[in-house]
Amino acid sequence: MKNSILLIVAFLVSTVTMAQDRKQKDTEWEQKFEQLGTMLPTPNVYRTASGAPGHQYWQQKADYKMNIVLDDNNQTITGSETITYYNNSPDDLEYLWVQLDQNMRASDSETPLIGTSSMKDSLDAIEVFRLTGDQDYDGGFKIKSVQSAGKDMTYFINKTMMRIDLAKPLKAGENMTFSIDWMYNINNRMTDGGRSGLEYFEEEDNYLYTIAQFFPRMAVYIDNEGWQNKQFLGDGEFALTFGDYEVDLTVPSDFIVGATGTLQNPKEVLTEEQQERFEQAKKSYDKPVIIVTEKEAKKNEKSRASGTKTWKFKAENVRDYAFCASRKFIWDAMAVKLSEGNEPLAMSYYPKEGNPLWEEWSTVAVAQTLKTYSKHTIEYPYPVAISVHTASIGMEYPMICFNYGRPDPDGSYSDRIKHGMIGVIIHEVGHNFFPMIINSDERQWTWMDEGLNTFVQYLTEQQLTDKLGYEFPSKRGPAHKIVDYMSGEDGLVRPIMTNSEQIRQFGANAYAKPATALNILRTTVMGPELFDKAFKTYSERWAFKHPTPADLFRTMEDASAVDLDWFWRGWFYGTDYVDVDLANVRWFQMQTEENGLETRNIKGSAQGIDGDGSNSFGSDPQAFIFEESTGKYREFNETVKNDKIKQSAAGKNFYELTLKNQGGLVTPVLIQWTYVDGSVEFEKIPAEIWRINEREVKKVFMKKKEVAKIVIDPDRMTADAYTDNNVYPRSNEGDRFEQFKEGRD
Repeated sequence: MKNSILLIVAFLVSTVTMAQDRKQKDTEWEQKFEQLGTMLPTPNVYRTASGAPGHQYWQQKADYKMNIVLDDNNQTITGSETITYYNNSPDDLEYLWVQLDQNMRASDSETPLIGTSSMKDSLDAIEVFRLTGDQDYDGGFKIKSVQSAGKDMTYFINKTMMRIDLAKPLKAGENMTFSIDWMYNINNRMTDGGRSGLEYFEEEDNYLYTIAQFFPRMAVYIDNEGWQNKQFLGDGEFALTFGDYEVDLTVPSDFIVGATGTLQNPKEVLTEEQQERFEQAKKSYDKPVIIVTEKEAKKNEKSRASGTKTWKFKAENVRDYAFCASRKFIWDAMAVKLSEGNEPLAMSYYPKEGNPLWEEWSTVAVAQTLKTYSKHTIEYPYPVAISVHTASIGMEYPMICFNYGRPDPDGSYSDRIKHGMIGVIIHEVGHNFFPMIINSDERQWTWMDEGLNTFVQYLTEQQLTDKLGYEFPSKRGPAHKIVDYMSGEDGLVRPIMTNSEQIRQFGANAYAKPATALNILRTTVMGPELFDKAFKTYSERWAFKHPTPADLFRTMEDASAVDLDWFWRGWFYGTDYVDVDLANVRWFQMQTEENGLETRNIKGSAQGIDGDGSNSFGSDPQAFIFEESTGKYREFNETVKNDKIKQSAAGKNFYELTLKNQGGLVTPVLIQWTYVDGSVEFEKIPAEIWRINEREVKKVFMKKKEVAKIVIDPDRMTADAYTDNNVYPRSNEGDRFEQFKEGRD
C-alpha cells in the first residue's frame, strides 16, 4: 500500500511537471517533428504528393534561330533572333513575357539603387570606380524591332522584362513565331563586374569574350506560378524554358569560338591540322588532345584579321545559350566514355596566361565531373562540356562555363590557386545537371541549383584523390565547416528557404548550408545507399523539367520510405543549429551479495559529471535493486522468468545519459564508447529520440564492459557547434559553453 501511494504521488508530480514542460515547450519551442503539411503546396494533377510529375504535367517550349555578330573593334553584340514559342499549357495566353537581363546595366536600372554601401577610411580603385560608375558606358539592350509575319508587334519594357501583346490569344496547344532585332554594348567584367562580358589584355591590346544573357529570352510560364517575371536585380539568376537552338556566330576570322552545342562547320573555321586533332580528341580517353596549340594562340594574338568567319552551332533541348570568343584561345579536348554510344567531349579554352595549370588540370576536372555527376544524378546527355578560362569568374550555362584560376605571370601557382581552379571547374560544369537539366527556378530558389550542385561537387572532389595523390581540401560539404555560419549571430542567419534577393551571407546560405545538409542526410541520417537511390530518383524524375522544393522533399521521402519532414523543417525552414550537450552520466550495476554495492545513493547525487563540470566517473557505480515480477507480465501469456533476467543483468553496466539540445536543431546522436580495456564501440541513435521532448532526453545503455570515456559525434558528422560539452569526462574547458551561449545571445 505504501508503495502504491508513493507511485500515485510520483505520477501526479510527474504529470504536473510534464504539463509545465509542455506549456513551456509550446510557447518557446516549435514542434520539430510536426509534419510539413500545409507548408508545402497542395498536390495536384501536375505535381503529385509523391514528388513526381503528375499525369497532366506540362511545360512550354521555345526554339531559337539566331544570327549574332561580335564587333571586336567596338565591343558590341548585334543580333537577330526568331523565336518559335509552343503553348503546351491548358491556358490561352494574351501576352508573352521576355527577359532582358542586360537591362540591369541600363540607365534606369534599379540594381545600383538597391545596393547598400558605406564609406571607409581608404578605398581602392575598384571600390571608387563602383561608386562613381563608368559615365561613358551605355548599357542595356537596344531593341530595334519586334515583329511577327513581317508586322510590328506591340510591346513595352519594364526594366528587365518586356511584355509582347498578341493580336489574338495564343491558344492552348498552339505555337507562334516572332522575331526580335537588338544590340548592346559589351560590359567590361573586370571593372563593371557581371556574369558575362569582356576581359581586356592591355599589353597586347586583345579581348577575351565570355558572352551570356546576350539575347532576349523567353520567361517561364509554369503551372505553379504562371509567368515567372520577377525582375532581375543581379543576385537571383535565371528561370528558363527548354528548346532547340540554331546559332550563327560571326567573329573576326582569327578568333577561336566555343559555344553551347555541336559545331556544324569545322571545315570552314579550322585548319586541316586542327580538324585532324579534333577528330583525334574524339578517340582519346586518357588525356586531352591539343586542338589549338599555345604556339598557334600566340601567333593569333599578334594578328588583326580584317575579315570574319561564321561559326555555326546546333543545340537540342537546352534552356539557355552562351559562347566564348578570342584570338588568344588554346583549345584541348578528350572523350569521356559514360556508356556504350555516349562519349561526350570534355573541352577547355584558355589563354596562355592560364598555362601550365589549365593544360594540366582543366579538362581532367571536366571529365571527372561528368563521370561522378552521371553516377549520382542522370547520365550526361549532351555532346560536349566546356570549361573556359577568364579572370575572376565562375559562371555556368548549358555545355559551357567560365572559370577563374590564373597562375602568376611566370607560370607558377600555389596550391590555393590550383585547388580553387579545380573546385570552380567542377562546380560550374556540375551546373549542367543543376539547373541546366534538372531545371529549378534560380530566380526564386538559389539553393536548389547552388546547394544541390555544391553537394555533388563535394562528392566529385573526393574522387580526385588518386589523381592528386592526396585528399582534395573541400571547402564546402564536410559538416564541421558550416558550424561558424549556423551558430553565428541570429540577425545574419536566414533560412535556406529564402528568396534569392533576400539572402544574407549568400555563399554560406545558398551553397554551403544546403550542401552540408544533404551530406549529413546522406552519411548520418539515411546512409549512402538509400540516399543515393532516392536522390537519383529525384534527378531522373525531374530531368528536363521544372522541379520545386516540394518536389525534392517529397521525392526523397517517397523513394526511401524515410520520414524526413523534421529534417527539412529544421535545416531548410529554420535557423537553429546543432549542439548536443552530454549533460549528465550515471553508472549503475545491479546489487548482488558479491559486489556489496550500497543502495543509499539511488536517489542521491548522480555519479558522473557533477554540476561544476568535474569528473567523478572513477567512482563506484550506483546500485539498483532487482525486484522480481509476480504472475504474468500484462497480457503476455508467458510468465516472466525472473532468474534468467536477473542472471543476464548480473555484472553488466548500465549507463544513463542525459542529452540536452542546446542548439535547437534535432539530430541523430552519434556515440563513441571507449572501454577501460581500450576497445571502442560506435552507436547511432536516430533523431526521433527527440520526438517527445525536443530539449532534453535520457536514455539507458547496457554495456558488458566498463566505460572509460563517452564522446558525442567524435568525427564531427552532424555539424555540432560546440564539442567541449560532447565529452564525458569533461575537459578543463567546460566553462566555454556558457561563454559561447552568451556570445550568441
